[in-house]
Amino acid sequence: MIDAHLHLWNIDGGGYGWLGPQHGALFRSFGPAEAGHELASSAVRGAVLVQADDTLADTEAMLAVADGNPWVLGVVGWIPVERPADAEAQLARLAAHPRFRGVRHLVHDDPRDGFLELAPVRDSLRLLASQGLAFDVPDAFPRHLGATVRLARELPELTVVLDHLGKPPLGAGVDSEPMARWRADFRGFAALPNAVAKLSGLHLAGVPYTAAVLRPLWEEALKAFGPARLMIGGDWPVSTLGAPYAETIGVLLELLGELSDLEQEQILEGTAVRVYGLEL
Repeated sequence: MIDAHLHLWNIDGGGYGWLGPQHGALFRSFGPAEAGHELASSAVRGAVLVQADDTLADTEAMLAVADGNPWVLGVVGWIPVERPADAEAQLARLAAHPRFRGVRHLVHDDPRDGFLELAPVRDSLRLLASQGLAFDVPDAFPRHLGATVRLARELPELTVVLDHLGKPPLGAGVDSEPMARWRADFRGFAALPNAVAKLSGLHLAGVPYTAAVLRPLWEEALKAFGPARLMIGGDWPVSTLGAPYAETIGVLLELLGELSDLEQEQILEGTAVRVYGLEL
């Protein structure tokens, strides 16, 4: 399989303003040697590195890791999407690297609910689409999932990837009002052909991490997207707050095991290869 969502960071060089002592075991550096060991131990043949800081330094660090580690199949980095001229210049430079395959912005850390609907942001994302690069949206619910639906609808040429199934509020209860709101927007997003979702980041607050507990989310995602628009991701090392890497992947594989071999292959590798244009 390909892990479509893995992070690295080095806190010694600064940045990562969201990360601090309050995050416990996450408040240290996580490098390529440790990540490579985790992947090999779980028979994962490659991964997509995903930005963890809205800085060019973070993106350049990931590309440097990609140069020295063949298990890095792609990088989803960052560009200043609020400033289209700067975004265009940086995109021209970064896209020259063959493993630069997409862009993400930490929208959940931005105080503005309407970030994805800002005119300069839309201009930058049109440029992204013109180069065949995907755009990841993290932790969309509750503030940004509706805007993500509108983004995908209004920019049909852009492939929009919903990380972590949009962070469903399962802890509120499967029949709760927050879950009903998530479900409505999630289905609205899935109805758009340029929409893709990641089975990742599902260590949810107040919810045990087991296949049985996650089943409602799995069934919803499978019905809404189908295997051809779902991809698997471990969200390491963030996921280690909830479970070791092997367990994180194992729970997802337990759910996927109910599918045919072809359907499993799409979620395990095929979707990521197609969406990010990965070369194996």
